[in-house]
Formats: sequence, structure tokens, C-alpha cells
Amino acid sequence: MNIGSNIRRLGVFMTALFLALSAGLVYWQVIAASAVTANVHNGRACLPANAPIRGRIFDRNGVLLADSKPDKNAPCGYLRHYYEPSLAALIGYYISPLYPSTGLERQYDAYLSGDVGATALGTMGNKLLHRPPVGDDLYLTIDVRIQRLVDRHFDDPIVIDNENTFKSDSGAVIVMDPHTGEVLAMLSRPSFDPNKLVSTVARGDLSYYNALANNKGQPLLMKPIQDTYIPGSSYKAVTLMAALDTGKTSLQTTFDEQHARGPIFVNGQQIGPIGNNIDPYTYRFPVTSEYGFVHSDNVIFAQLGLKLGFNAWQDYNQRFYMGQAIPFDLPVVKSSILKSQPTLNENELAAEAFGQGYDAVTPLQMALFNNAIASNGHLMRPMLLAKIVAPNKEPVQINSPELLRAPISAQTAAQVRQAMFGVIRCGSGSVVPALLNSPVSIIGKTSTGQVSDAGNIAAHGWMITQAPYSVTQPEQLPRLTIVAMKQNSGEGGASVGPMIAAMYQDIFSHGYVKASNPPAPPANYCCSTGLLQCR
Repeated sequence: MNIGSNIRRLGVFMTALFLALSAGLVYWQVIAASAVTANVHNGRACLPANAPIRGRIFDRNGVLLADSKPDKNAPCGYLRHYYEPSLAALIGYYISPLYPSTGLERQYDAYLSGDVGATALGTMGNKLLHRPPVGDDLYLTIDVRIQRLVDRHFDDPIVIDNENTFKSDSGAVIVMDPHTGEVLAMLSRPSFDPNKLVSTVARGDLSYYNALANNKGQPLLMKPIQDTYIPGSSYKAVTLMAALDTGKTSLQTTFDEQHARGPIFVNGQQIGPIGNNIDPYTYRFPVTSEYGFVHSDNVIFAQLGLKLGFNAWQDYNQRFYMGQAIPFDLPVVKSSILKSQPTLNENELAAEAFGQGYDAVTPLQMALFNNAIASNGHLMRPMLLAKIVAPNKEPVQINSPELLRAPISAQTAAQVRQAMFGVIRCGSGSVVPALLNSPVSIIGKTSTGQVSDAGNIAAHGWMITQAPYSVTQPEQLPRLTIVAMKQNSGEGGASVGPMIAAMYQDIFSHGYVKASNPPAPPANYCCSTGLLQCR
């Protein structure tokens, strides 16, 4: 009896042990398998049979931007190589499955590493044949020819007077086709050497990475989409769109001297005459809303914001994804018109209406506003990824232009384009010869985003622009938009205007984008329209 009892107890113990082992196998092989496989400390991902030959990255014309080459000293036997340094922050970097990646390399890792579309049979065949998996290739909407000239012109010299303009090597530029939403160039400055970063970290040397991480210019940050900045007067375009679209103003709505120059008082707070931007060259009143936009009058635009009211102001901002996730091929930080409170009081609304206050925007957010104006009120989804192609050349994914919504009417868009023409021809942009005399007829809005009340930090220089534009043939829509921002560079027109003019000139003259130069506007346009008060 004792022997039988012992045998039964042993049998129960062995059964329990078997069940425990089975449960453990199920947990590690099924439930936790994905987490174990993805763990950076799992070296099996770097075994020759497992390490994928990573997919390549190309521009829209098939120019190679990134690939992998065999390297016996690399963690997984391959080392990533990058061929366009100005795209470093956008493409990001990839070292091996044992290290984190960034940019497109991270966002589309599942495709580049061959995980998407992999079948159990194919994976087993690769292992039996000791054949590494091969990833899919990415094709971007980027035109590397445009990207390179944008990068080159970012460093064009300007007159630095340390009063209105300041030296800056930090900022962002976005070139887009507003009618398709395609991003043709996206620059973040300062940049870095991705090949040096990958090769040094792969050897266990973190000195270059640490230097980049501690650089005040934040070269690892993709500034067009990963940080927000005070937009300054370029935001007047948003206020003008909303005010025109709701009928709160027209381009010909007039303002007398006090309501154009100031001072006006909002709950006891004075706005103007200091900072009205129309002194000392405005001699006659009344002036119009268009005149206020052309000469960037803060007093007029504070009143337009108050006429709109917070609800309408917020509505028009949200139509352009302000405070929301912008649908894009990379994550974009949210822009905001609010600080922490759910609404704005009248004083805050007045300030935000002319581009100060709590406004904080990504350059991509400003590009969305600008694109809708250029495309007759149509807002296209911003697009960076053109297609994904399998190793057998079969398409895995093809992206097409997508209309998100129509946030403003075509009439409103046309009126804002006309006002933007006035900025460059008659107003704050006319003092920049490269803009005024450009044969491609650039329109836009200059901007100086104040970043400190202390007065010891230079403002951000901004411009939102479109080209070409014809004031006599306004139905012909601009082919391109360029949004540019230089951090702490001072006045927008003077600090970024010349480089933008050079970018348009090179893009069109080389035929990278086809466009015809528009006819010259009437010689007396500014005087005859009253946008310049000619004595």
C-alpha cells in the first residue's frame, strides 16, 4: 500500500510538473513571444539566419538615400549607410535590433525589416536555407535635388546687424506641392552625420551621440514636426482667413486712425500705437483690412480677433488640425492656441489674433494653413511616403493624394492670396529686394515671432510663401509653397526672405517643378490700390 501510494504521489507530482512546464512554454512561446523577440537584449535577432537585410530608402525619382552593407564588425553583420546628410533627422538612424532607432527608420521598421507580409512558410524556408529575410523598400515624395538646394541656400549670407537680423544656423524649411500634399523637401537644422553616428555607436563609442544629445541646437530633433514655435505675424493669415470666411470683415473694411494706429483698450489693456507697424509711412485714414495685413498692423488684427470671438477663432484653427494629431507619415507634436486653460479671455484672444500670446505651432502646421490658401481652400493630407515596394518589386502600399477637408471657401483663399501679394509688392516684404524682384512672383507673409519679454533673446524669423502668382490672372494657382523658420534670427523678411527667393528661383529654373513666370503686375499697383500711400 505504501509503495502504491508513493507511486501515485510521484505520478501527481510529475503530472503537475509537466503541466507547469507546458504552461511556461505556452507563455514564453505564445503570450510573451513578441516581447521577447523585440527585447533589445535578445541577441538571437543578430544571428546570421535571423538578421534581416534591411530594405532601402529612395527619393521620388529612385535616388538611393539609405541602404545596408555587410560589415563583419557591425552588431548584426550589416551597417546602415546614408547618402544625404540634410535628411538625417527625417530618415533617422538604424544600428541594429539591439538599439533604438528614429525617424522613418523607426516608423517603418516593420516594413524595412521584412516583418510585414512575412509568412510562417517563408520564415521557415529562410531558416532551413540559412537565408536572411529581406525587407521592403521605401520610396519618399522627397526630391533630393530640391532637398539639396534648400540645404545649400539655408546658409546663404545675409546682412547681420544684430539689431534686426542675427546669425542663426537653426531652423526648418518645408517645400510642398499644395495640390497633392506631397513634401518635396523637409529640412531641419542643425543636422548631423548619420554615418558617423551609426558607426561609432555600433562600436560601443557613445561620444558622438552624447555630443549631439547635449548640443543646444538639438540636431537630433526633427524641427519641422517635433517642436513648436511662436509664429508671430504669419498667424495673421489665419485670422484673415477666419474673418473673411465668416463675413466679419472684407478686404475693403475700413478703420479710422484710432482703430488702425491705436491706442485701443481691451479690458484696460492698451494695444498700440507702439507696435502697430504702420507708422511712420501711413499719412491718410481710414485704411482697410487688406492694408492692415499688408503692413502687419497688430491693432487692426487684434480687433478682427475680437470680432470673431473665441468660439469661431477656435473653430477655424481646429479645421486645420490645431490641437489635434495631424495625419502624416511621421508623428507630429500638436500645435496649440491654448496654454492650459480651456478657453481664452479677450486680452489673450486679441494677442493671439496677431500671432503672439499662447500660439505655438510646428512648421508643418503653418504649411497646412499656407497650402489651403494656395489650393483654393482644399486641404490635402501632407504626404511623405509615396510607396512601399517588396523585394520582388511588387507594390506593398501606394499612397495617393487625399483631400482631408475644405476649411475655407475658394473665394476666401483667393482674397488671402491677393493680400499676400500685397505684402511682397507693397508691404513688409517689399523691403527685401530678392523677394520684390523675383521673376517667379512670390507671395507670402513675413513674421517675427517674439520669444522673450526680457528683450535679450532674438525673435524667430518666419515666412509662409507661395509661387508663382499672377495678380492679373488670379485663377492660376501657385505651384509650390515654402514655409521657412530660422530660430532667433530676427525679422522674418530680412532673415529668411532672401534664401526663400533663391530656392524658388533654382527649383523653377532647373525645371524640378514646371511653372511659367507670370506677367509683371501693373507698375502702379501699390499706389492705385492704396496699399502704399504715395504722395
